[in-house]
Amino acid sequence: MNGDMNDIPSRGRRKALGRMGATVLSFPVLPAVPALAASAANIVAVRVWPASDYTRVTIESDRQLAAKSFMAANPDRLVIDIDGLELNAGLKELLGKVKPDDPFIAGVRVGQNQPRVVRIVLDLKQTVAPQVFTIEPVAAYQNRLVLDLYPTRERDPLLDLVRGKEAAETAAAQSVNDALGELIGRIDRPLTAASSAEQAASAAATPSRPASATAIAKIDTPPPPAPPLKEVAPEMSQTKLDRLIVIAIDPGHGGEDPGAIGPSGLREKDVVLAIGKKLRDRLNTNPRIRVMMTRDADFFVPLNERVRKARRVQADLFVSIHADAFITPKARGASVFALSTSGASSTNARWMADKENAADVIGGVNTKVVKDAGVLRAMLDMSTSAQIKDSLKLGGEVLGQIGKLAKLHKGSVEQAGFAVLKAPDVPSILVETAFISNPEEEARLRDPDYQDDLVKALATGIARYFAKNPPLAARHRAL
Repeated sequence: MNGDMNDIPSRGRRKALGRMGATVLSFPVLPAVPALAASAANIVAVRVWPASDYTRVTIESDRQLAAKSFMAANPDRLVIDIDGLELNAGLKELLGKVKPDDPFIAGVRVGQNQPRVVRIVLDLKQTVAPQVFTIEPVAAYQNRLVLDLYPTRERDPLLDLVRGKEAAETAAAQSVNDALGELIGRIDRPLTAASSAEQAASAAATPSRPASATAIAKIDTPPPPAPPLKEVAPEMSQTKLDRLIVIAIDPGHGGEDPGAIGPSGLREKDVVLAIGKKLRDRLNTNPRIRVMMTRDADFFVPLNERVRKARRVQADLFVSIHADAFITPKARGASVFALSTSGASSTNARWMADKENAADVIGGVNTKVVKDAGVLRAMLDMSTSAQIKDSLKLGGEVLGQIGKLAKLHKGSVEQAGFAVLKAPDVPSILVETAFISNPEEEARLRDPDYQDDLVKALATGIARYFAKNPPLAARHRAL
C-alpha cells in the first residue's frame, strides 16, 4: 500500500489488516533478535597518546568491537577494518587528534569501507610493529579497541644516557670557555678612562698577582669543545658508562591510567610526572649521575616494562613516585615503601600494593603479548634479601628527608608486594608523596614551590644513601 493508512475506510481497513495478519502468521516463527544487535556500536571517545616509546590510539565504545588489521607498504600504513560500526562524528574526531609531532603517525583517513564496516588508515612516518587488541570494561572505561604502534627497532637506553652525558659535558665546557673568552677579551681590550679607574680600584682591593698571570691565562685557555656526539666509540662509551651512577625515576600511571584524582580534579599521573622531571633535572646536575625515566610524557607503561627498563640500564637505584588517594579525605601524610616477599607490613601497605598493582588493568595491557602474572611471579622469586635490605636503607634516608618537609603517614618504611619494585638486583622504593584525595595536600602538590622542596628532599635522601652505600666502583654496563 502506497497511501496513508488513514485514507482507507474503516471497514476496508479492518479487512486489509486481517489479510496482513494472516500473511504474517503464514511465515515460520523466528527467534527474537535484540534491538541492539541490529544497530551499530556507539563511539564513546577516541584518544591518541603519542610518545617516543610508542603511540597508542584508543577507540572506546558501548559494545566490544571486532577488528582486522594489516600493514601495507609504499608508503607505509596500517589498515584497520572495524566490524559492526557506522562512520560517525566520534570516529571523525580521530582526524584532528593526531598532532604533527607524533613520532609514528603522519596522518589518518577514515571511511565506510562496506556497510557496517569502517576502515581506518594510519599513514606512518616509519615502519612499526603494531599490536591491535581489545579491553573489557574496567573502572571508568567501557569497551576499548587499542592500536599500539611500536618501533620495529627499540631505542638503546644506554646510548641515550651516554649521549645525554656527552651533551651535558659539552655544554659545561662551552660555558667555561665562554667565561674565559670574556675574561681574555677584557684583558686585551684597550683601557678607557672608566675601565682604568675600575681596574685601579680592583687592584687596590685585591692582593697583587705575579706579572705572568695574564700570560698564563692566555696560554692555558682550553681547546674548543668537541662537536656534539654523533656516534660513540665502544671503548669510550664503556669507560663513561662504568663511571656513571644510573638512577631510574618512575612517575606512576600515565596515559589511559590517570591514577588517583583529587577533589579539584588534579590527576596523579600529571603531578608525579612534573615531580619526576624536576628530580631528573636536579640529579643530572651531578656529572657522575644520569637519570633514566620510565616515562617522560603522558603515556602508559606496563608495570613489568618499568622494571625491565631499569634493568636494561643496570640502574643503581629505582624510585617510583606516586600521590595516593583514600576513601576518606581526612587521610594525609607521605609514605615510603619497599618490597616484601613475605606479606605486607600492615593492612594499609597491602591495600596500597593491591591498588597500585591494578594499574595494568586500568591502563590496558595486551595480555596476549605480556603474561604479566607469570613474569612478575618469576621476578619475585628472583628478588634477594640483599636487594630488599638496600631498599630499606634507601627508603629510610628518603623518608627522613621528607619528614623534615611534610607530615608522614607512618614514621618507618613499610613493605608489601608492589609489582613495580620487583627488580631483583636494583634497590627500589615507592614514594607516596601525599594523599591527593586530601584537599589541603592536593593544593600543596599543585604548588611548584612545594614540588621543588619535595624534589630537594628526595635528592638529599638519595645522596645520603650513596654516601653510606657507594655504588659498585666498576659496574660493567655493556653498550
